[in-house]
Amino acid sequence: DGADPDWEYAPLRIPAEVSRVSAAAQLSLHAEFGGWELARVVRFVDGSRRVTLRRMRRNTAVPLPGLST
Repeated sequence: DGADPDWEYAPLRIPAEVSRVSAAAQLSLHAEFGGWELARVVRFVDGSRRVTLRRMRRNTAVPLPGLST
């Protein structure tokens, strides 16, 4: 991951005690407001997850909805 210059990547670590529903809600917020999409999920024996998000590189920063810059 991270080798493609057209994409930027963000690794996340989700602890085992975070429920699947809570993890999905967190990832949905990243997708809706940050433009991220799910690139990869690895689940470990201890129940934790390593998630990699990706999005197309942007030339300019896009502010969150409702916030002025």
